[in-house]
Amino acid sequence: MKIKQLFTSIIAAFALFVGTASADYSTISLAIGGYDLVSYHQSNGPKVGNGHHLANHEGNIYAFVNAENKAKFEANPTKYVPAFGGYCAYGASLGKKFYGDPLASTVVDGKLYLNLDTKVKSIWVKERAANIVAANKLWPSIKYVPATEL
Repeated sequence: MKIKQLFTSIIAAFALFVGTASADYSTISLAIGGYDLVSYHQSNGPKVGNGHHLANHEGNIYAFVNAENKAKFEANPTKYVPAFGGYCAYGASLGKKFYGDPLASTVVDGKLYLNLDTKVKSIWVKERAANIVAANKLWPSIKYVPATEL
């Protein structure tokens, strides 16, 4: 890599994270395990993003496989962020917050849903529509409650 390209990359990464420094984050980690949110909606997805294409949305850092996917996300982030804050969709339907595994995912009507694991996903999909309705109803009451208190 040429020195000028390296310097430009470092400056761009610094500019992206300046906003996070003012929010006093003690550590920075990639949301949903670093998976590219746009890639879930593509035939070859999901794919792990990389450090060259990062976006900050509502305090979460997302990685993308290329500039095109990053631009799609930035143009309409609500289209791509996972339902229920990335928590397990089945858990949300029960009024709980469980870890959402990026590889136990389903896209339904253009919305990304994560589940705890493939076993829980297999339970969730059996009554997927009803589970989505239940989770949508319960989510507002648990959204800001710490998982450990549910």
